[in-house]
Amino acid sequence: MTQLATVALTGVDTHAHIFQHDLKLAGNRRYSPDYDATIEQYLAHLDHCGLSHGVLVQPSFLGTDNSHMVSALRRFPQRLRGTAVVERDVDDETLDELVEAGVVGIRLNLIGQPLEDYRSAAWQTLFAKVARRGWSVEIQRGMEDLDTILPQILAADVAVVIDHFGLPSGEIDPINSHHRGLLSLLSSEEIWVKLSATYRSRSNPAQALRSIDRLRDAYGHGERLLWGSDWPHTRFEDQVDYDNQFSMMQTLLPDAGERRQVLVDNPARLFKIGPAD
Repeated sequence: MTQLATVALTGVDTHAHIFQHDLKLAGNRRYSPDYDATIEQYLAHLDHCGLSHGVLVQPSFLGTDNSHMVSALRRFPQRLRGTAVVERDVDDETLDELVEAGVVGIRLNLIGQPLEDYRSAAWQTLFAKVARRGWSVEIQRGMEDLDTILPQILAADVAVVIDHFGLPSGEIDPINSHHRGLLSLLSSEEIWVKLSATYRSRSNPAQALRSIDRLRDAYGHGERLLWGSDWPHTRFEDQVDYDNQFSMMQTLLPDAGERRQVLVDNPARLFKIGPAD
């Protein structure tokens, strides 16, 4: 696979989706797109904002058929990485094919799903396969029970990435015992948090700023914060756009040094994108 370092690293959008509305959709989906979100459109957004790289995330409505995303990764290996959705009993051959294509993690979309025992042999076997490949496990789930789920997954010695601030319904509140439980894990465990999609948490800018302050305090530094556009903002397309989300990021991270850490240094380390030129 072509090394991503062949493109000068200026910034990474760690959360975006591509799809065509006529692709086969998963039967248990919560959403069905009626438009296309193409890789060419996405790369144009990156270029406009001066970002060199992106991480594509398999959308839940496409299930475990990662072929559309993988096709884009193979077309633009110097700019893209991917986060796949796989079956729990996925075989090593399939995972190795995903490695070759540029996949760097798996995603568990647990919104509206009953929680399982992630300490079970079947789950721990999957997480061990992920850990051996140096991948991460990305979780989309509301913050109310993340403090229960995370220790079970972290037991496999794998990095965990939390989508969209942890969907805190407003802001991360240390008075809330579940929020406090999550915050208590951040300083000692390899847990990364995406500063993305405030609209999915119904968070206004002031709430998002307070959430970031609490994440900084919990980490003791900002070395495991990431940024993602969440393009094309499914179900919120009429409320936000890419430029709006990029501008929001600049507002939430006004310090240029911290912004570089979140946009460049952190994703380069987690997603193996390579040193900045």
